[in-house]
Amino acid sequence: MNEIELIERIRKRAGRCSLVLGIGDDCAIFRPRAGEDLLFTTDQTVEGIHFRRSAGAATVGERALARSLSDIAAMGGEPRFCLVALAVPAKHEKWIDEFFRGLLRLARRSGTVLAGGDLAHAEKIYCDVMVCGAAPRGTALRRDGARAGDALFVSGRLGKSWNQPIRPRLAFGLALRGRANSCIDLSDGLSLDLYRLCRASGVAAELEHIPVASGSTLERALHGGEDYELLFTLPPQGEPPRGSLRIGCIVRGKPGHIRWQDRTLPPRGYDHFQKPAH
Repeated sequence: MNEIELIERIRKRAGRCSLVLGIGDDCAIFRPRAGEDLLFTTDQTVEGIHFRRSAGAATVGERALARSLSDIAAMGGEPRFCLVALAVPAKHEKWIDEFFRGLLRLARRSGTVLAGGDLAHAEKIYCDVMVCGAAPRGTALRRDGARAGDALFVSGRLGKSWNQPIRPRLAFGLALRGRANSCIDLSDGLSLDLYRLCRASGVAAELEHIPVASGSTLERALHGGEDYELLFTLPPQGEPPRGSLRIGCIVRGKPGHIRWQDRTLPPRGYDHFQKPAH
């Protein structure tokens, strides 16, 4: 099967829905609705870093889209469409087919249209998924809105296994719109992502309780990453969505400073450019 045939096969499976023009031309055409802000995000999935070759292609495809959808959820957005750039070794047509089967399965569940992308050859499997989402104008959640006195919550228990499916918290993010002062998704670990939120907002935080997932450890819940839950702050009288777990509060202090059990908690989550500790 050649590239033209592969693209045509993917086009037939993807559909078009809200697109004016989908797969098959130089660009897709998307016409946004009046009164909405568009949200754009992209996430890379790289063999040897995010998955092994032995992982099922459908699983890799679903996770590749889920990672970007989690960013849309963190801003209280609704996904509109995605673009997928995929590079694979030669003679991997079956792998490509299974990859898109998994990706499109999640796309249909989340209302995300596959609008196009690019296929290429490479020694290792590499994927980049760009997602466009939307929110009513001026309502998108941001990580720079936390204020001293805010209560700090997460949308679920932390420290999940890396091989569990990613379930983007899209409905939860929508429920936070108009309630939360700030929000971020937990992809790199609580300690690092909370540090990012506090730095962006110019505040500090005090942790009171860490809800550890069954079978996990406190260390993993604090620093492990790959939870893809939402970390958010509410004003003191704010009502959190059902299922929220309070973990602390926002305080005045050095931006990014976090206290846990009367000690400073360092930002030790996953960092692509930092050597792992031995």
